[in-house]
Amino acid sequence: MAVKFVVQDGDPVLREKCKEIKVFNGKLWELLDDLKDTVRAEKGAGLAAPQIGVPLRVVVIDVEEGFFELINPVIVSQKGEQIGPEGCLSVKGKQGTVVRPYKVKAEYRDRNGKKHKLTAEGFFARAVCHELEHLDGILYTDKAEEIYDLPPED
Repeated sequence: MAVKFVVQDGDPVLREKCKEIKVFNGKLWELLDDLKDTVRAEKGAGLAAPQIGVPLRVVVIDVEEGFFELINPVIVSQKGEQIGPEGCLSVKGKQGTVVRPYKVKAEYRDRNGKKHKLTAEGFFARAVCHELEHLDGILYTDKAEEIYDLPPED
């Protein structure tokens, strides 16, 4: 378990279509733990494996609804619309206005390979969509209606 370096926009790994997880073992658990440590250290809402240089279909999401580990996730339905600001740990210093579904339903596996379903609304749905797009090489900047610089941190 360790805090990993978050790769930045321009790194080719962020544009790769990630590979499915087929083996659920200690190596996967270590990746999940590293993602968890990194997203918390970076104070993010989510992190996908390619953001730490690993092109696998694994994301973690840390929101008000709890901490989620999603392996081989797929959005199976979406409803409504929300428009709001979005940032990314791999696009530091910027934010954009992005249109997302208000509600999504997803299927995924946990660290032991067991299948689960998830329903997310509002910010949670935004985080799910954002992180899952990383697994297909899509950044929020590809969808943003506008992108703007954030003020520098003190």
